[in-house]
Amino acid sequence: MSITTFSSRQFNQDASKAKKAAQSGPVFITDRGKPAHVLLTFDEYKKMTGDRTKIADLLAMPGMEDMELEIPPLRDMAQPADLL
Repeated sequence: MSITTFSSRQFNQDASKAKKAAQSGPVFITDRGKPAHVLLTFDEYKKMTGDRTKIADLLAMPGMEDMELEIPPLRDMAQPADLL
């Protein structure tokens, strides 16, 4: 795995070169000489995050807006605190 560094200007001028470099490792994109962003392939990103499905992704799937969500009624009602 190799790490490549692009300045923001280089990245803006040649994004396809940065994408090709990301095939062999992360690409650091700098702003004024300091790392600001990292470009990864999607497969590398999935490896890093464990490819876990998030509830927000599941809820954003097409057709979910029509799904019924049944929430059972609460059995234990809150009681006022006795602070004296």
